[in-house]
Parts: sequence; C-alpha cells; structure tokens
Amino acid sequence: MAKPLETLDIPIQGMDCADCTLHVQRAIAALPGVEAVDVFLGSEKAIVRLDPAQVDLPAIRTAVEHAGYSVGETASQPPAAGAESNISRPLLTLLGIVFGAVLFIVVVGEWLGLFEAITARIPWPLSLAIVLALGYPVFRKVFLAALRGQVISHTLMTVGAAAAMLAGEWATALVVVFFMRVGDYVERFTTERARRLLKDLTSLAPQTARVERDGQELEVPIAEVAPGDIVVVRPGEKIPVDGEVVAGHAVVDQATITGESMPVEAGPGAQVFAATLAGQGSLKVRTEQVGQDTTFGRLVKLVEEAEGNKAEVQRIADRFSAYYLPVVAVLAALTFLIRRDPMATVAVLVVACSCSFALATPIAMLASIGAAAKHGLLIKGGKYLEILDKADVLLIDKTGTLTLGKPQITSILSFGEANLLAGPSPARSRSDELTLLQLAASAERYSEHPLASAVRLAAVQRGLELYEPQGFQSYPGVGVHAGVNGYRVSVGNRRIVEGLAVQPNTLIQADTLEAQGKTLMYVLVDDQLAGILAAEDTLREEVPHAIQSLQEMGFRRVELLTGDNARTAAALAGQIGVEYRAGLLPEDKIAIVKEYQSQGHKVVMVGDGVNDAPALAQADVGIAMGAAGSDVAVEAAHIALLRDDWSLVPEVVRIARRTLRVVKGNIYFTAFYNLAGLTLAAFGYLPPILAAAVQSLPDLGILANSSRLLKHR
Repeated sequence: MAKPLETLDIPIQGMDCADCTLHVQRAIAALPGVEAVDVFLGSEKAIVRLDPAQVDLPAIRTAVEHAGYSVGETASQPPAAGAESNISRPLLTLLGIVFGAVLFIVVVGEWLGLFEAITARIPWPLSLAIVLALGYPVFRKVFLAALRGQVISHTLMTVGAAAAMLAGEWATALVVVFFMRVGDYVERFTTERARRLLKDLTSLAPQTARVERDGQELEVPIAEVAPGDIVVVRPGEKIPVDGEVVAGHAVVDQATITGESMPVEAGPGAQVFAATLAGQGSLKVRTEQVGQDTTFGRLVKLVEEAEGNKAEVQRIADRFSAYYLPVVAVLAALTFLIRRDPMATVAVLVVACSCSFALATPIAMLASIGAAAKHGLLIKGGKYLEILDKADVLLIDKTGTLTLGKPQITSILSFGEANLLAGPSPARSRSDELTLLQLAASAERYSEHPLASAVRLAAVQRGLELYEPQGFQSYPGVGVHAGVNGYRVSVGNRRIVEGLAVQPNTLIQADTLEAQGKTLMYVLVDDQLAGILAAEDTLREEVPHAIQSLQEMGFRRVELLTGDNARTAAALAGQIGVEYRAGLLPEDKIAIVKEYQSQGHKVVMVGDGVNDAPALAQADVGIAMGAAGSDVAVEAAHIALLRDDWSLVPEVVRIARRTLRVVKGNIYFTAFYNLAGLTLAAFGYLPPILAAAVQSLPDLGILANSSRLLKHR
C-alpha cells in the first residue's frame, strides 16, 4: 500500500535574491517523488509535498547544497539574519556615501582620462590580483553556478569584468567588481527590509509559558505546553497560548492579532489569544491551541506563505527574468559582430541588471502584506491584491457581516387553537411564550448561527432551563430540527412552514414584523406552527460610509445576499443604498458568484467566514470579517479581517491599488532604465566603467519606491 504524501517545511539558508528561489525550486523539483515545491524568499524556506517512499530530507538537503545553498536545522524557529544581511541604517548611509563618492570619482576620472594614466603604471599581474581579491565572493558564486549549468545575474558582469581585464582595462574591471559587491549589499538590504516584517511578527510570540502542575507554577518551553494545561499570565506578560480564561481579570491588548489599539476586558469564560499582552490584572487560561496552531501562529504561517500566491504581473516578471540574460548575451554578441568594438560589448554585458526585474514585484508585495498583517489585515498572496485592483462586483452577507451579528429577540408570538389546524397535540397546553422560547432555545442549543445565540440568550435572561436536544440536525439556509422533552421541534425561516396551513392573520402579523426589518424564526412543535420569534440585529455604524467609499472606487454592482426574507432584506438594503437578493441558500450564493464570473466580472465576497465559507472560496477574492480565532474564516477566505470593522474593507482595496501602483512603477522604471542603458552601451555612448557604476541604481530605486509600502497609512 502506497504511503500518503507528506508536506515538509524546510528552512533554506543563503538565499538573497529572487534568482536564488528559482534555483532552489528547480533543484528540489527535479528529485523523483517531489509532487510540488514552493520556495519563499521572505521566510527563507521551502514547502515540499513529496512521496516519502521515493525522497527524504537527506536527498533534498543534498540537492539544495548542489544548488549552492544549505538547509537549516529546524523550520520552527524564526529565520535568522546573517551577518551580511543585518545592515544597519548608519552602515547603509555610509555605503550610500561611498557609492556616491566612487561614482563621482569614476565619472570625473573617466572624463579627465585619469584611469588610463593609472592603469599604465600598475603591472597587469598586480591588477589581476586586486580584482580577484575584491571580487572573490562573486566570482566563486558564478563559477559554482557554471559548474551546475546555471547562469545567474552576475554571470554577465563577471564575463564583462574578465573581458575588460583581457582588454587591459583593469580599472574598469575593478569598478565592475566594486559595484557588483555594492549591488549585492543593496539587494540583501532590500530583501531584508521586507523580510524583517516577518521576523518582527514571529518575535512577538512568547517562547515560554508558566504552567500549573502538581500545585506548582513551572516555566516551561512553549513546545512542552499541551491542550488542557492551565497557564498563568501575570500583569505585563504576553499570553503564550490560545484558550479560555478560567480565573482572574485583565485588560488585554490584542493589537498583535486584530490591529485594534483599544484593549479589551478579559474575565472567566473569555477567549484570549497567543502573543496578546495582559495588563492591569492576572489570568489563568485553559490551553486550547499552542504554537503554530494558535491564531497568531496561523497568521504568521499564512503571511510567510503569501509569497507563493504570486500576482500575474510577478509571474510575467519571473518569466521575463528567465529569458533576459540570454537576450543580453545575444545583444552583446551582435554588438561585437556589428560594431567590432570590444569596449561597447563589455559595456552591454556590464550594464545589464536582471535582478531589478526579479525584485520589482516580490519586494513590494512582501512589504504590503507584512505591513497589513500588523494592522489586522491578513492577505494570503499578491495575486489577491492584483485581483482587488481590478474588482468591480461586491457581494455582501448580512448577519455577522453588515450587522453586529448579535441579534436580540424583540417579540414572541405564541399561537392558540385557531392556528393549530391539526388534531390534538401535547404542545398546545405548553404554547405560552416562555414554553415556546424554552423549546426553541433547547432545539438551538448546539447551533452556531447568530440567531440561535439570540434565542439561547433570551431563554437564559428569562431564567429558563434548557433541555438536552435529541437527534439534532442542521439544515443550512433553512433551520434546525431536534427532539426536545418528547416533542419534535423545528426552528427556522419561512421555508419550514411551506406546505402547512397557516391562518391569514398569522401571515399579516409576520409581514408587519418583517416590514420593520426584523428577522423571523418560525417554531414548529410536532410539525405544527406553534409560534414565531422575531429578532433584530443592529447595522454596523461604519457600514454606510464604507459602502459609499467602495462605490466611489469603482464597484459598479454592490449586492446584499441573505437567507432572510425579502422585506427584512429590503429594509436593510435601503439603509445603505445597495441592491439585494433574499431567501438564499448557501448554494444560491455560490451560483450568484458564478453568474457574475461568467459575465467577466471580478467578484469580491464579504462574509463572516462560517456560513459563507463556500461562497468566499468561490469568489475571486473572499474577505472574512472578524476572523480572529476562526479556523473556518481563515481557511476559506483569501483575505481575513481580524477585527469586526467595515472600514477595513475599503482600506484593503486601497492597499491593493497602492501596491499595484508601486509594482508597475518598479517595472516601468526598470524596463526604461535597462533599455536606455543597453542602448547607450551598444552604441558606445556608455563606457564600461560608467556602465559598471550605474548598474546598481535600479536596485536602489526599487528599494526606495517599495519602502513606501512598509508604512501602513
């Protein structure tokens, strides 16, 4: 019997550019038994799906090492910054000053002809030794890549430096090597700036926990904490696990999860999350999730892996980079054949800078996704930012999304003999309001729907004891059914009374309540209508302004989708100025999404992530509201808003559009710069020494432009 496929998280060390990820990915993918592999520059790891019968970790380690990189010890620890990648701001400033000074010297020296005079006075062997000593790290990397049959970004410049040496232009070769090294540092700094956001997120998680065991408090590594353990959190400490407070009170700062600056009160029965800060009080928390299984752990993991969901513009840039170096080599050969000018040929090889193309998109995407995560917006990949930039249809769920999701029972209608048209039923003698509520709340005891919570709350507030339901069944979009204290009880929307004979007066009462914007739950006892419960939810106060902003952004069609009745839907839709479709089942919502997609629209669906999971997954971009702590919401949606705030919906659209503007700016700048540089070099207007000096400028431009996204507005 074949073993099931396994998925491994493998830390990769030594990657500092987008080309590196391609080399590692190709090396692992070539192994037999590897089904899929994604390599992430930001989180410095590979996720490999493999057949353990054909390939194992030692084989992957060997393949990675042959590609010129190494496998770290564990994937559970945050990626460590190497000595070269930890470039401080003062050092970067110094590097910029040196860069500018050398560039000035090169330009002036070339103009005055100083380099020719200096070159003539230094023996060729000494100049060769100087070039080799300065360029050894780069030359070694190019040489090892050549042995593996790879052409990397520095290959052409190395060939250019070698050609300059052979032509006796050792000063040109020295400048080429110097700016290659400068380019390496700039690229590593650029990558590290985006990568730092991931490391900052990871560092927020506590590494130890104080656990009650055998009557004592023991501080243990977080890996040794198990579900069910009681964790003690003192004032000013970070909560190390997800769980339920069993004792104590504290004011908890949940900004690391939700991005919300206002702290919340936490007492017995409250849910708390790992990496949040307890202040003004202590807590005892019963552990439910630990480590990567916590809400914070899932957030970090998804942000790390968001790099794998590449935008189409990034895939185009990746494909372009793969063909760019061969094209430049051909252009250099043509330059030599047509112009017979070795220096122009060297300049063409030197000025080509493919790294800037490879960096144009991922650095901007990583910056945006990381910055957004720190403010409660979890974006699963750059492709969803790109789709949001083009989206024109917005579909919205009602309960828990537009409304607070905390409806309250406002009316209870209990019907007498006139409405119970069938024969005698034991329910009749118990059909007063409290009994009706007690039966309905008992039937809804284990339902997760917000309306069920409202029914249970109303029963508790009236001091009613709930029965244990038997044979509980839930029918999405309709209601629930259960045996309660010997009765068959059903609670749901108007669909559950279809086919039943109902008095006209009852329908009039129901219509009146629905016209007031209330949601009705019909209660059947022994298959006969025993009463109606009316619930009312509150519209989120920020919704009207958010909807207006989205319409101004170009969402041509905004629709409310709800399983509620038409009158209630119309009342709510009228308040916010949108169209609506009512009485929908989950499959109806999916069909509506597909309907718009078949017409060529890009569809955004906003829901609470529980009942709307299928529609969220079907949409081009599914946005889940208030996803903190919800496995279903985080898994189903493409973007998760970790707090219930509708102003985040237009904000995430703004982030998408701002990010795509930066990406396009990076690409246009790089394309123009390289085209201009190659043209000037090919026609002899850009000497090799100046070509070497200016080839690192695109990386600096991309860094400066993309860094704007690191600050969340």
